[in-house]
Amino acid sequence: MSAVTYARFELLRTFRNGRFFIFSLAFPLIMYFLIAGPNKNVHDLGHTDGFGGYFAPLYYMVSLAAWGAMTAVIAGGARIAAERSVGWNRQLRLTPLSTRNYFRTKVLTGYLMALVSLALLYLSGVILGVRLPADKWLQMTGLILVALIPFAAIGIFMGHVLTVDSMGPALGGVTALFAFLGGTWFPITGGGFFKVLAECLPSYWLVQAGRVSLDGEVWPGKAWLCIAIWTVVFAFLAMKAYQRDTKRV
Repeated sequence: MSAVTYARFELLRTFRNGRFFIFSLAFPLIMYFLIAGPNKNVHDLGHTDGFGGYFAPLYYMVSLAAWGAMTAVIAGGARIAAERSVGWNRQLRLTPLSTRNYFRTKVLTGYLMALVSLALLYLSGVILGVRLPADKWLQMTGLILVALIPFAAIGIFMGHVLTVDSMGPALGGVTALFAFLGGTWFPITGGGFFKVLAECLPSYWLVQAGRVSLDGEVWPGKAWLCIAIWTVVFAFLAMKAYQRDTKRV
């Protein structure tokens, strides 16, 4: 099987997956309209907490965009777990498809799904009145795509160490924990332990990538360092998990 053929197959299989559309695409959209819809005329969100003056539809758009994109990328691990459960990965190793192209396709598919999720949430934001300069849309999207790199590695790692039955609960739990600690549902302010912990997580900087459209600030150096460390660590763990899985075949 060639890399192009496998990529086409992977994309078709993903688009036919009803669960993916529900949790990675439909659910963030539903949450967005449920939360932002009733507040579409609020322009000072968080002002009483000393954090804001934000336009509510914009604030929730960037938060849910981060969550939806993260879920879409990590969900690639569920497809790997499903392939392992039926022995499809063993069949692929008998084809000309290289290991490198196999993982490239998984990451590419996850990123394409993340872009679909982002596009739908951006469109929803525009419907509720969000207006941004073109450079802000591009900067926000570019930083989000960079911040998703470690989550692609985490998804591949999980796909090779978890069974297909445990992958669903683990995926939901991991993304929920990352979203909570990363500040998806509420702004993390102050300088206490919780803020320090959050800044050590890639989900925090994923959320901050979207919020460059709110305050205009770009990532500091520690954001790039955090993303790099998580990427290297989980890429290494994913490689080791894949090698162990191969030896068992």
